[in-house]
Amino acid sequence: MQVSLETITQAAALIHGAVMRTPCLPAPKLSLLTGADIFVKYENLQVTNAFKERGALVKLSSLADSERERGVIAMSAGNHAQAVAYHAARLGIPATIVMPEPTPFVKVAATRGYGARVVLAGEVLADAQAEAERIANEENLVWVHPYDDAAIISGQGTIALEMLEDQPDLDCLVVPVGGGGLISGMAVAAKARKHGIEVIGVEAALYPSMIGALRGEAVTCGGATLAEGIAVKNVGRLTLEIVRETVDDILLVDEATLERAVNAYLTRQKTMAEGAGAAGLAALLAYPERFAGKRVGLVLCGGNIDPRLLSSIMVRELAREGRLLSIRITTADRPGILGEISTLIGRLGGNILEVSHHRLFLNVPAKGTTLDVTMETHDPDHAGRILSALEQAGHSVRTLDLGESRI
Repeated sequence: MQVSLETITQAAALIHGAVMRTPCLPAPKLSLLTGADIFVKYENLQVTNAFKERGALVKLSSLADSERERGVIAMSAGNHAQAVAYHAARLGIPATIVMPEPTPFVKVAATRGYGARVVLAGEVLADAQAEAERIANEENLVWVHPYDDAAIISGQGTIALEMLEDQPDLDCLVVPVGGGGLISGMAVAAKARKHGIEVIGVEAALYPSMIGALRGEAVTCGGATLAEGIAVKNVGRLTLEIVRETVDDILLVDEATLERAVNAYLTRQKTMAEGAGAAGLAALLAYPERFAGKRVGLVLCGGNIDPRLLSSIMVRELAREGRLLSIRITTADRPGILGEISTLIGRLGGNILEVSHHRLFLNVPAKGTTLDVTMETHDPDHAGRILSALEQAGHSVRTLDLGESRI
C-alpha cells in the first residue's frame, strides 16, 4: 500500500463518525504574538486528546478477522498508545502497549483505563520498540507501528484535508515531527490539494532525527525534553521517503521555546497543549521572520500533559516575563525590619507570595539577617523599581534564579 490522496480520502470516509472532525479556527491572540496569521487545528479535542486516533482506527479496521483474534501490540510514548487502546476496545481487539518508563503518568493511566495491557520498558521509544518487537514475536501479536505504516500515515493525512476544507487560503502548514507519520500524511494530502502550499516540520532540538536522516548525517539524540511525544531517535523508512519528496523544511526548537508555546496556548487560547502539540507554535516563536504575514495552519496535535508539569511551566514563564521575582535581601536584624520591607514592597505595588527569614547564614554578620522574598510584579520595569527602592532604603539585594536554594 502506498500513501496517496486516494488512500487519504478513503481513510477520511472510514473514520467519519468515529473520530471527531475537529475545528480549525483563527487564533488572533497567537497571530499578534507571532506576526503570522494563525489558524489552529484542535486535535486535543479528540476522545484521547490527540490526533493519533485517526491512523490507529484506519490500521485496526484494515486487519483480517484472524489478526484481530490474535491481538495487537504497539509501542508509544502515550498518544498512539491511547489511540490504539481506545479503538481496539471499541472493535473488540485485545491490545498490548509498550511505553518508555519515563512516560507521564497521565498517559499511562489513560492507556490502562481504555483496557489495554501496559508494559513499561526502557528510557526512550527505541527501547520500548525493542521490547514490543520481542513480545510480538513471542506471543504472535499483530504489530501496529506508530508512524512507519501506510495505513497509519493515510489516517493522519486526513487532518490536512479538513484544514484545507475549513481554511482553503492557508499558505503554510507547520507540523510537529517525531517519526514522521503525521507530517508525511499531511504533506501528501496538502500538496495534492493545493499547489504551492508549504509544509514545514518542527523537531525538538534534543531529537533532530529527521534532519539527520535527510542529510545522511549522524546526529545526537537524547535528553529530557518537554516534547516527549516527538522524542524519536529513529525515523521510519517510509516516512523518510515521503518527507524527502514532499516537505519543504524542518526547523528545530529548544526547550525554553517549547515551554513558552505551551504557556501561550494555555494563557492566550485557554486550551491545553503538551510539548509536542505546541511544537508548531514554538517554531513561529523561534523563527518569526520565516512566517511573518503568512496564513499559517498549526496542528495542536496533543493535549496530554501532566498537570504538575503544566503548573511548573506557567510559573517559569512568569519568571521569564519578569512577572515573578525572587530576591534575597541582606539587612540589619532589628525589630520591625520585616514589616518595613513588606510595607515598601506593597506601597510600590508588589504582591508578596512567600517570605523565608534566615539568621544563621555564616556569610551574614551576627547582627544581620537575610530574607528570601518571592513576589508578583507587573513587568521587568516594575520589578526594577522595587529593587532600586529596597537598595535606596539601605538593604543589600540580589535576585535569585527560580528554584535556587533558599537554605
